[in-house]
Amino acid sequence: MLSYRHSYHVGNHADVLKHIVLTLCIESLKEKEKPFLYLDTHSGAGRYLLKSEHAEKTGEYLSGINLLWQQSNIPELLKTYISILRRYNPFDELKYYPGSPLIAKQLLREQDKLNLTELHPSDYPLLRQEFSKDKRTTVLREDGFAQLKSKLPPQSRRGIILIDPSYEIKDDYQKIPAALFEAYKRFATGIYLIWYPVVSRTQTQKMIDGIVNLGIKRISQFELAIKPDNNQKGMTASGMIVINPPWKLHEQMRTVMPWLKSTLDTEKTGNFLIKELVSE
Repeated sequence: MLSYRHSYHVGNHADVLKHIVLTLCIESLKEKEKPFLYLDTHSGAGRYLLKSEHAEKTGEYLSGINLLWQQSNIPELLKTYISILRRYNPFDELKYYPGSPLIAKQLLREQDKLNLTELHPSDYPLLRQEFSKDKRTTVLREDGFAQLKSKLPPQSRRGIILIDPSYEIKDDYQKIPAALFEAYKRFATGIYLIWYPVVSRTQTQKMIDGIVNLGIKRISQFELAIKPDNNQKGMTASGMIVINPPWKLHEQMRTVMPWLKSTLDTEKTGNFLIKELVSE
């Protein structure tokens, strides 16, 4: 049940898209002084060594963050994301990749709060160690989906919620619409980020349709495909469903996505999607 380790897939094209969207959304919340909560349902280990046995076995980062790292013409909108990477890699070599919790850790202010959950027995201690001295942060070894009930709404009534399970457990595709419905009932003004892989387009689309049919307003989709859909094993694309997107996000992604596709889609067989699924 808990065999998935993100260390095999760290820094791939899906991580890059997810963390760019996350960074832009966090930065938008910081435009107001009022504090907010960052809630991460499936946090992982926090920090990953790209030269580890796991990462080297798949080499997925080589066609992901490694391609961005080599670029000199980084778009202005990506400079905050890249600056976080440079804090963990102060020299030219790309050695470490920060997961979502560490990106949030670098971006959040003193008045903000982080709530992180991870069930994996190997990753949880690593995550806890990363945040052992951070008084803003609560790290729990609990079911991430359960946090959407127990931790919402935040006291500040402002927040960003990242939901990114491994989807190794196929029930995750069914769990997400139901969990979102419960979360939204409690906290309708939060920014919800739902990451998804495209391994089976049919399965992914069924989940997206389930989210659209919840009756929730203001839902957007941002997807990056490196390969065309196919029936072979492996992920061809990934995306982010964003509920209550910041008002600038569509415009920002219209700038970012063409550059991202050009940089990561080396075989020129993919595409990208920016779509409003449900309006106001």
